[in-house]
Amino acid sequence: MTTKNRVYLTASTSLSCAGENNQILFDNVINGVTGIVKDTNYFSSATPAIGKFTQNHTFHEALISQCQHILGLRQLDDFSDTLLIVGSSVGGMAETEKRFFADKNYTKIDPDLHNIHTIAYILKQHFDFYDDISFSTACTSSANAIGYAYEVLSKGLYKRALVVGADTLTHTTIGGFLSLGVLSSAPCKPFDISRDGMNVAEAIAYLLIETEPQQNCVEIKGVGYSSDAYHMTHPHPEGLGAIAAISSALQSANLDAKDIGYINAHGTGTIANDKAEAYAIASLFGAHCPVSSTKAITGHTLGAAGALEAIISSLVLTKGILPQNTFLEEAENKHISLISESKRSSVSYVLSNSFAFGGNNCSLIFGALE
Repeated sequence: MTTKNRVYLTASTSLSCAGENNQILFDNVINGVTGIVKDTNYFSSATPAIGKFTQNHTFHEALISQCQHILGLRQLDDFSDTLLIVGSSVGGMAETEKRFFADKNYTKIDPDLHNIHTIAYILKQHFDFYDDISFSTACTSSANAIGYAYEVLSKGLYKRALVVGADTLTHTTIGGFLSLGVLSSAPCKPFDISRDGMNVAEAIAYLLIETEPQQNCVEIKGVGYSSDAYHMTHPHPEGLGAIAAISSALQSANLDAKDIGYINAHGTGTIANDKAEAYAIASLFGAHCPVSSTKAITGHTLGAAGALEAIISSLVLTKGILPQNTFLEEAENKHISLISESKRSSVSYVLSNSFAFGGNNCSLIFGALE
């Protein structure tokens, strides 16, 4: 099926440890104000630095209020003509843990509040959608959801989609990353030679994606996917999967590497990820394109990361400010252009990378409204 329509990100809203809305999020990102703190509430044997919501509300309440906010931003009455697309790594796992810790057994677990479809299930209790679909591909979940929205809208199958990337902190996810030995006890230092791990965090990010442009929107220019299947938890050391995804995104957008003005890197702060991604960026872009990871501020929000960083990428285009790579002291890879201080720069195209376990990779390209 051939492409028929251009696709636009017309409205967005977010909640994360870096802020309760997009403006606070971006201000903290460009000013290097991290939302990551040490936490002893999950495991007595470890004190990882993690990112928790800035307000005291339940995950379900936040999902509903943020969704309602999107309606207001676009002055819509409902979502009856809108495809709901969810990207999440853990779905309703937090609700399952809550029930288990209360009852000490699984007999009262509600399957509808446990699986990946939980987020759509909750939202559909309060809003009417044309249809819905959920993606769970670990840390590329909401990036793949955006890619799917781009594909079905550009091909004329829908006119509007609501993408939600959402994950909340659980004992299971924090314990899982602890067992892998990849959690830092301080805010992470992406691409730094002394980095020692990542920060698990939670976030909710909504993106309204449409085929008609609106004021202050950005265009989704292209998407690229790959699966290197090199290792269950490690990327290919030469970044072959990342190179393939980025190259595919450039081809999808009909752009060359020289056209990209800023790269929002996946940049988790782990040894393996940053080494492979830096290698891939250096291979395709050299040292000419400004690069930064914003995860030292937001933490790694797992399945929500692609959507949250799509919002950051869109704000780079509309506000003309490139975010710094916070806490960078000495870059391990000297062949990429890491941003040491946020700076004003008008760019036309931004690349946002999301890479996941199992070699599942997704790269998105956003463009300023022409």
